[in-house]
Amino acid sequence: TWDRPDALLTVPATTTATTTATTTWDRPDALLTVPATASRPGLTARFSGDHHLLIEAGPARLDLTVRARIHLLHRELTARGLLAPSAGVPENVEGVRSLLLGFDPSRIDPHRLAEQIGDAWLATPDPAGVELPVREVTMPICFDDPDAHEAMRRYQRGVRPDAPWCPDNVEFIRRVNGLGSRDEVFEIVQKATYLVIGLGDVYLGAPVAVPLDPAHRLVTTKYDPPRTWTPENAVGIGGAYLCVYGMEGPGGYQLVGRTVPVWRKPPPDSTQSAPADPWLLRTFDLLRFEPVGHDELMELRAGIADGSVGLHMRPTTLDLGALPGPETPLPAETVDFTRRREAAFAAERARWAEAAAAKTDRSPKS
Repeated sequence: TWDRPDALLTVPATTTATTTATTTWDRPDALLTVPATASRPGLTARFSGDHHLLIEAGPARLDLTVRARIHLLHRELTARGLLAPSAGVPENVEGVRSLLLGFDPSRIDPHRLAEQIGDAWLATPDPAGVELPVREVTMPICFDDPDAHEAMRRYQRGVRPDAPWCPDNVEFIRRVNGLGSRDEVFEIVQKATYLVIGLGDVYLGAPVAVPLDPAHRLVTTKYDPPRTWTPENAVGIGGAYLCVYGMEGPGGYQLVGRTVPVWRKPPPDSTQSAPADPWLLRTFDLLRFEPVGHDELMELRAGIADGSVGLHMRPTTLDLGALPGPETPLPAETVDFTRRREAAFAAERARWAEAAAAKTDRSPKS
């Protein structure tokens, strides 16, 4: 048996409305804490709702070596038979530095599950020397796609006309990364090899990916507030991550173009059933983009929809030990690029602060 975790937030009942309220809350206590060592990041396990555990590794930063360890933990738990409905864990989702496990309390005590996770973590191998079978996938991309620009126009007209990323997301990316021209944004996206580190970021198997080479890591803010409309399969950058939108809908990544569907479904006039794995990409795929014009992209999109066109894919291997981490020494030109990007981002933030102060000064005094 087990008790529900303590409430994260309690709002007492009242008989009168209040005009302001301030609340604070803490994360739930860890069920498991594995301290970090010189050779292995630390690990924690906490409740995430009534029937889930959130497993987190390392500090809250982008670290591909930690992503590799999360995958190896998932593989170790699978090998031990712990990630299965019969074991009381019907759901599992890998994240960038986390693993979310859904558990059935009638089958397994969450404290016991946390202990098993800790044992598996200590048994996971060092990523050095581990090679994964992966795929190299080349996808077409139409930079400056008209539908992407239509999403920008709708946002400027109806959501936030004075947003720093209006009217042109690519110009915003150029500015906050200290680049000389819009074309440099497209050149970096084209040169980069992206590592797919998660799926389902924004609906229907949408990949979240990051460039393997830190010199290709463009960094941006997300929309605030988000867009209300994004074209299906738009390609955007948020933070250091790239995403392909799996369907039409809202979104917040800065848009650079559009590609082909990442969610496979049978043609409209087909009697075929949906594929067993309808998502196009897989975790740890190596993704590259090949520029095409708008008309060619439309032809490719139609061909993929009716099954007459496929993408270029080839099997390869990924050496987990070769993934760059925060402590990996960088070439001088990459260090210079990073410093210029950080300076440009800082200057942009200073402009936002100045604009906000000027707006406050112009506001009517009560």
